[in-house]
Amino acid sequence: MNIVHNKSGWIEVICGSMFSGKTEELIRRLRRAEIAKLCIQIFKPKLDNRYSKDYIVSHNERRIDSVAVENSEELFKQVKEETEVVGIDEGQFFDNNLTKVCNKLADEGKRVIVAGLDQDYRGRPFHPMPELLASAEYISKTLAICKQCGNPANKTQRLVKSDKEILLGATDIYEARCRNCFDPDLAKEED
Repeated sequence: MNIVHNKSGWIEVICGSMFSGKTEELIRRLRRAEIAKLCIQIFKPKLDNRYSKDYIVSHNERRIDSVAVENSEELFKQVKEETEVVGIDEGQFFDNNLTKVCNKLADEGKRVIVAGLDQDYRGRPFHPMPELLASAEYISKTLAICKQCGNPANKTQRLVKSDKEILLGATDIYEARCRNCFDPDLAKEED
């Protein structure tokens, strides 16, 4: 993304399946903003405590300081006036107000970068990510490698039986799958 030093804000969304490098890309962009000496703040949902409560952490252990927040309103209240870049990880775990908050921040001249799953374990849109995609100026879709056949993967296959929308886990519960190898019914609870 172009780094512009003026009051023009925008929204960037990095989306894809699990294990596709979304958080890795978010960290890369935020590190570049630090090198450019921009004032940054980074947030993640309190719900996501898989690797750390004080950092966003990629699956390959790259990390950067962050603040865990309960919801998008708390996130908005914590953004400082002097902040130029706002990083948000795991956007799909935030409430549906996240799009409104990101638009307000961009309208204030901030660069907002959000990473998150665009589809849930059933292959359906994972809200609020679709609304963010519609509002974003820049969109990056990352692909993983299918664990079954090695093709590009854009689906997250849940490997355990559960109908819960949100079930935190990593390789113990999920794997990346391509369109052909993905089975949305694999995780369904039996009646």
